[in-house]
Amino acid sequence: MKRRTILTAVLAAMLGGVLLQPVHASAGEVKVFAAASLKNALDGIAKDWKAETGNDVVLTYAASSALAKQVEGGAPADIFVSADLKWMDYLQKAGLIKQETRKNLLGNALVMVAPADKAKDIAIDKGFDLAGALGEGRLAVGAVASVPAGIYAKQALTNLGVWDGVKDKLAESENVRAALLLVSRGEAPLGIVYLTDSKADKGVKVVGTFPESSHDPIIYPIAEVKASANPLAAEFEAYLQSKKAADVFTGQGFAVLSGK
Repeated sequence: MKRRTILTAVLAAMLGGVLLQPVHASAGEVKVFAAASLKNALDGIAKDWKAETGNDVVLTYAASSALAKQVEGGAPADIFVSADLKWMDYLQKAGLIKQETRKNLLGNALVMVAPADKAKDIAIDKGFDLAGALGEGRLAVGAVASVPAGIYAKQALTNLGVWDGVKDKLAESENVRAALLLVSRGEAPLGIVYLTDSKADKGVKVVGTFPESSHDPIIYPIAEVKASANPLAAEFEAYLQSKKAADVFTGQGFAVLSGK
């Protein structure tokens, strides 16, 4: 009798434990194509959303240009988050996003970084001696013809009058995180990345910030992909505009926009 009582108590405890676990009756997943610079923030937000809803977020990170081309080619995505307006405009003109879901989600800043153990501040202004600061090294940037961070970098350097002095000394990368890694590893003495990227790697230090007037505003638009019929897309897009998500974004250095 005593043994039966113990077994009954154990079973009750086990059942109680099961009943205390959150139950997600209709767990699913949403596929998000996002600019590489969003990785740290979105990884955290996706984890929070799964804990709250039981639904997974499948995240694909790359340069916005590469992701837009993949969407154009029919890659399965529910949401696209670009690091600039250009590539979202590209998909909108092609009729590949749900225009009514498009919003400006985030803003960012453009900075110069150096390896943390060799960092010296640089006064970024008209005609500053970037070529001299590079010496025999190369400037790590995203591809200046296609990657948003590289496009912003070229704009800034051109407007500041120093582009011609460094255009032949570039180490162009497929996305901004790859450019960051070149600096972090000491393979490039300087690089141009977003402020948020600089916070994601302790191997680099910000040595200067580009004036906002030197480049187009850095805006991250978001939209649902037109080919998607996933109801979770709208739910996750709304979650990305919640206060909880905003706290994660600002913690990573992003500016949270109004969504207009």
